[in-house]
Amino acid sequence: MNIATIKQLLSSNDTSATLPLRLIAGIIFFAHGAQKLFAWFGGYGLEGTGQWMESIGLAPGYLLTLLAGSAEFFGGILLIIGLLVRPASLVLAFTMIVAIFSVHIDNGLFMSNNGYEFGLALVAISVALMLQGAGRYSVDNIIANKLK
Repeated sequence: MNIATIKQLLSSNDTSATLPLRLIAGIIFFAHGAQKLFAWFGGYGLEGTGQWMESIGLAPGYLLTLLAGSAEFFGGILLIIGLLVRPASLVLAFTMIVAIFSVHIDNGLFMSNNGYEFGLALVAISVALMLQGAGRYSVDNIIANKLK
């Protein structure tokens, strides 16, 4: 990968508007990933979540839990610190789209029925971050400025 490609990957609009999006979405993704991977915050961990995924027809449940949990946990950390925000946001948006269509879509929009509104909001935040980049207060911005 050449310097121009790295600069483009790390570039972002010089705004602070992405900071609250990154922090809040990052915390949410981190916590959901930690539930799946480590059974933190009342989660069921890899085994329990994997068994649940198998029960709804997503197999192999353990592997899919590992993939989704890792995307959420590590993607959340990357959003919080503002590193590789564009690719992390792409992976997180894809993860949420899979969750919406495999778990929530048949329940309608509203969260009260286990619907897809929360997942849809996270997709929107992820896409916005993918388009905008990490913003002014980010590791991406620090690195991009050093590459100029």
